[in-house]
Amino acid sequence: MKSFQSPRATKDPRRGFTLVEVLASLLLMAIVIPVAMEGMSVASRVGVLGQRKAAAMRVAERVLNELMIEEQTQQNSSSGTAGDGDTSYPWTMRVENWSEDAMQQMTVTVMFSVQGGTYEVSVTTLLPTTTPTDETGAIAATQ
Repeated sequence: MKSFQSPRATKDPRRGFTLVEVLASLLLMAIVIPVAMEGMSVASRVGVLGQRKAAAMRVAERVLNELMIEEQTQQNSSSGTAGDGDTSYPWTMRVENWSEDAMQQMTVTVMFSVQGGTYEVSVTTLLPTTTPTDETGAIAATQ
């Protein structure tokens, strides 16, 4: 007696994918590829933002140190542009009285943009209040 076998059960070496299998795989790729590309775009944007933020922080610290060394802390505010590599970073500085003690707070803010968005980082330090001096540099007597 001969047993009945379905056409799928036979091992035909010429057998390939069906149209339904091909369409299902194309649909899966149509869903996965755009999601993966968006993920790569976000990762790239975050990487560039991190690099620019680190560079802006280096610029802010450098400007803060330069202003303190050059004793330009007497001004209430100033601004300029500093570079790091091939990128220019605009910065602003402001000095205001500190509310906790008889000191001054100096803040340097550096602005930068990444892919259309504007960001900023700030560095702040405390300075002693200045004591008035006469022309010779000696501390002037106050009564």
